[in-house]
Amino acid sequence: MAVSAKQRYGISVRMACHCLDISVSSYYYQPQLSSDNQLIADWLLRLTTANRRWGFGLCYLYLRNVKGYAWNHKRVYRIYRELELNLRIKPRRRIKRDKPDALSVPMAPNQVWSIDFMSDSLVDGRTLRTFNVLDDYNREGLGIEVDLSLPSLRVIRSLEQVIEWRGKPNAIRLDNGPEYIAQALIDWANSQRITLMYIQPGKPTQNAYIERFNRTVRHEWLDLHLFESVEQAQELATQWLWLYNNERPNTAIGGIPPRQLLKAA
Repeated sequence: MAVSAKQRYGISVRMACHCLDISVSSYYYQPQLSSDNQLIADWLLRLTTANRRWGFGLCYLYLRNVKGYAWNHKRVYRIYRELELNLRIKPRRRIKRDKPDALSVPMAPNQVWSIDFMSDSLVDGRTLRTFNVLDDYNREGLGIEVDLSLPSLRVIRSLEQVIEWRGKPNAIRLDNGPEYIAQALIDWANSQRITLMYIQPGKPTQNAYIERFNRTVRHEWLDLHLFESVEQAQELATQWLWLYNNERPNTAIGGIPPRQLLKAA
């Protein structure tokens, strides 16, 4: 309208803007189509296809903290919604409880590790077990051992393999499973001068770091695959663990991957 008035009546730009009650900057503004929107859409489609359990938060943190893009979260979320990638989350009924004491966070790597078991099954019905090791400092998955049976001697061997490349922890937090209270593991820990921090029976919140890690393992790895053999499950575990440590943003440590926090330390 301002352009038409200026051309028809031969008035100045300032007069046309004054009569139509708009700013001069609005008169001169020219909308620009950004090719970044297509790039954002391409990244979002690739991330949600490769990581089907990732929501907007993890996708945005990955683009921001891992890939280094400076896009505003509102812009990325608008494109995320236009692509209809938003995940439906079923609300859960929350039971009101007294707020527990905060779990202490180690101040350096290898101060406290957490270990725990998980179970799944092969396509032929045989039970599959996983032994997970986590560094509580940067939530880094140090190892996932997969087999049909994991007795205490196998647990010791797995821990020694991790210690070879990572170093020895000061303490290990664990529950009261039969593999963990075995005398062989206790004697090994004493010989290595590693403190075993047993949680109270029936109190998994005292081992919250590994329990939260187990949920991610279940949600993003175990539930997405059918395992033909132990070897296939171990290979997929190794691939997923590398992705978790190097590329997957972790909201508990500021939205960066665990290895990024380790480098900063």
